[in-house]
Amino acid sequence: MGLMDRIRGEFIDIIEWTDDSRDTIVWRFPRYENEIKMGAKLVVRESQTAVFVNEGQIADVFTPGTYTLETQNLPVLSTLKGWKYGFHSPFKAEVYFVTTRQFTDLKWGTQNPVIVRDPEFGMVRLRAFGAFAARVVDAAALLRELAGTDPQFRTEEVQEYLRQLIVGRLATALATAGVPMLDLATRQDGLGARLAGALTEELAPVGIAVPKFIIENISLPPEVEAAVDARSRMGIVGNLDQYTQLQAADAIGDAARNPGAAGEGVGLGVGMALGRRMAEGLTPQQPPAAAPAPAAPPPLPQQQWFIGVGGAQQGPYDSAALSGLISAGTLTRTTLVWQNGMSGWLPAEQVPEVERLFGSVPPPLPPQA
Repeated sequence: MGLMDRIRGEFIDIIEWTDDSRDTIVWRFPRYENEIKMGAKLVVRESQTAVFVNEGQIADVFTPGTYTLETQNLPVLSTLKGWKYGFHSPFKAEVYFVTTRQFTDLKWGTQNPVIVRDPEFGMVRLRAFGAFAARVVDAAALLRELAGTDPQFRTEEVQEYLRQLIVGRLATALATAGVPMLDLATRQDGLGARLAGALTEELAPVGIAVPKFIIENISLPPEVEAAVDARSRMGIVGNLDQYTQLQAADAIGDAARNPGAAGEGVGLGVGMALGRRMAEGLTPQQPPAAAPAPAAPPPLPQQQWFIGVGGAQQGPYDSAALSGLISAGTLTRTTLVWQNGMSGWLPAEQVPEVERLFGSVPPPLPPQA
């Protein structure tokens, strides 16, 4: 501060603050070496409170009005400093102006979903956002607990603290409200009033109140919203058959908006299915047709055999095919055979079902002269 500022500080005897911002909560009056002359005028406007701080200790708090700073108006500070009467006897003190109007442009929202137990849908994750208003109701407590010696304490310095406090209270309010999820939209005002009261009580030690708390929206996860939409649509259509027809009609509309050939084919198929359903609905009900006569039973399954010839697997063969292989000499008594159910390959002569085939097959003709 230069020489002219120091001289000006010796003659200016009006202490006031006209707020040209919308987010300043506390503003410290600048004065050269914090010297305030005896008899200076203090102007405290509506929506303001002036707090005198002497050597880190709050001395006096002034509500709206105009004051002449003399010992009779500052009994506490007079005791602290031992003032002397006279125009040239300044005292050193800090003057903080505190805004007491409502700050209404404060926003809040849940960064992570809040899990609540709903009587109809079970555990549900909810997100919410809105706005709230805050105001200072105890300027001395605000300076002691939050602002401290900050020469310009703004809303952004306390907004995150308030948001975290709100989110913490919101989970408890939603869990203990006993309001079904589908009725939350009609009870948002009541929940907001409850939260405003709870937050005001919580913030009383720091001198802040929350006169208004607004819940703008409570949203559900996408999958839950889809389930609610499906349930509401089923309630509108009345029964499952009509709901199926409604889904088919939606599919036709989606296919019509799809210019590709695949979309046209899907739309045509769904349209034909819907047409059949509508035709069935318009056709008079016919008595059920008589049940057809029972068909003849199918033939018994044939046993399937595999043989090993020259280290290679051949088959499957039925019993008749095995007889032909025996006649051709391909299948001998020592040939390995296997069928489903056997633990491993065995020579044909050790398998009774195959051994019997050798006796039913005539031996080869003797050589002709």
